[in-house]
Amino acid sequence: MATTPSLILVSLLHYLLIQLLLLPCQQNILTLAAPGGGKWNLLLSNIGVSAMHMQLLNTDRVVIFDRTDFGPSNISLPSNRCRNDPNDLTLKVDCTAHSVEYDVASNSIRPLNVLTDVWCSSGSAMPDGSLMQTGGFNDGDRNVRVYRPCADTSCDWQEFDAVLRQRRWYATNHILPDGRQIIVGGRGQFSYEFYPKKAGADQSYNLPFLSQTNDPRIENNLYPFVFLNVDGNLFIFANNRAILFDYANGVVVRNYPTIPGGDPRSYPSSGSAVLLPLRDLQAGANVTAEVLVCGGAPKGSFTSANNGNFVGALNSCGRIRINDPNPQWVMETMPLARVMGDMVLLPNGNVLIINGASAGTAGWDLGRNPVLTPLIYRPNNPTGLRFEAQNSTSIPRLYHSTAILLRDGRVLVSGSNPHALNNFYRGTFSLRIRPESVLA
Repeated sequence: MATTPSLILVSLLHYLLIQLLLLPCQQNILTLAAPGGGKWNLLLSNIGVSAMHMQLLNTDRVVIFDRTDFGPSNISLPSNRCRNDPNDLTLKVDCTAHSVEYDVASNSIRPLNVLTDVWCSSGSAMPDGSLMQTGGFNDGDRNVRVYRPCADTSCDWQEFDAVLRQRRWYATNHILPDGRQIIVGGRGQFSYEFYPKKAGADQSYNLPFLSQTNDPRIENNLYPFVFLNVDGNLFIFANNRAILFDYANGVVVRNYPTIPGGDPRSYPSSGSAVLLPLRDLQAGANVTAEVLVCGGAPKGSFTSANNGNFVGALNSCGRIRINDPNPQWVMETMPLARVMGDMVLLPNGNVLIINGASAGTAGWDLGRNPVLTPLIYRPNNPTGLRFEAQNSTSIPRLYHSTAILLRDGRVLVSGSNPHALNNFYRGTFSLRIRPESVLA
């Protein structure tokens, strides 16, 4: 099979990740634990904001940000600066930060100024190393924000108003081989668009698959899972179905079977998914591309939770070879049921499944019984021998929690604010400002 631009991109990213991981670790990084069960280390007990979103930059720093309409955060903007937003729903003049930059090497943070509401926005890193974040809520739903990393402390968010064609709230972004991002879906949006825009091609494009998978009472097609296939097309999963989509021509190339059981896996049922490491990369081979989807909440869970009945989460995973002539889902059972979990692809090809709850769904106060034990999924092991429990944490991570891979192989875990407002102390899950932790 000829090497495609998308395959080159994916292979290059894998190569760059390996090279970064082989670099000597910088000073002030905590000692890694011996393999087998993982080791938790507390890094910072108060970073000032809740980590609804996190992104590792090429400077070995992490951008962290939360929604802006909660009221004041726990960290002030420097030099008596204030954010002036006449459209903010809580504070028109806010002198606290809703974004910070975490320096991994020095284990320190500095406040950043994100201007409009990034609540449930979406984004991705660009080829030049900058983070591009699109959409969100209220006055931010058609905006684009760019964070260009720098070697000193001079960089901050830049914002471009109303440049998206549609409101994008709970959408999904993916980097494309030409360096643009595709932005798929969002609440009430059954379409996709691109950014940066090309001259004469700044419109949005209908994607009927999103309306076909939409339950108007629940909207179980939000935050769809999107992965770039080796043939340059996109694998898109929403609710309980998936397609292979030629975004350049607006054509559905393939419809995949409904995931067995028919339960939804995208928001608010909020399972998680990864594209497993590509195999058979040698010249002339048919590259094996597999998607793994795990956890979520059964049908009707969102409505039940709003009525006070918290249904147990799903304990199943589906795995599918998306380029097979007759692709079928292969189902597996996790040792722990999980909704609102995060999945992180590790440098050795294994998958970390972490955070979440064992009952309820995503949404304010709709999750119950936090899952404190991470799992390692080993995709190359025989079926039945793929899951391995890790050491548990004592810190619940439910709605709006995050986990990302650092370049030294550790996983940075943060976030969780399951409440509708700035509730700094509330019951068992008391702190809105969640401590930073790592699992080695």
